[in-house]
Amino acid sequence: MVTLFTFRGALPVESFTGFAVHRAARLDLSLDLGACSDDICAMTVSGPTALVDAFEMAVSLGPQDCIVLEIDRKDRPLAEYPSPERIAHA
Repeated sequence: MVTLFTFRGALPVESFTGFAVHRAARLDLSLDLGACSDDICAMTVSGPTALVDAFEMAVSLGPQDCIVLEIDRKDRPLAEYPSPERIAHA
């Protein structure tokens, strides 16, 4: 599964993105950070659904200097995203 998350709240960029990167690595998820500021951060996470759910829970609780007020989540099956192999064979 590939999931686009948009987190909103009080999100100091270095702290929040560092936490997200660490949690994704601990859960063995792929993480691509999008545009982030101190009040909004977009990221794409891919991996097994249960682990993506665990990532969402962990990041929503976040480091103590961050307060997540809102999460927008858009799930897509992995097959909808082009991989290098699919592009090469197209």
